Amino acid sequence: MDIFFTVVLMAASLLMILLVLLHKGRGGGLSDMFGGGVSSSLGGSSVAERNLDRLTVGIGGIWFACVIALGLLLAYQS
Repeated sequence: MDIFFTVVLMAASLLMILLVLLHKGRGGGLSDMFGGGVSSSLGGSSVAERNLDRLTVGIGGIWFACVIALGLLLAYQS
């Protein structure tokens, strides 16, 4: 069971890194390399940005649940 949570935790961690890097930057950075500077003049939050926020929060919740589950499994194994 702990192998399952470890694999899910690793996948969620990599996905979180990718999702955070895809967010629109406020003052430059990695998101401007992929055209973020061009769309920043439009103003407001687009539907894609809101969906990216929701997906990031959802994956963060899965990541947090896996960390707690692994901690409890390892604490009660011994």
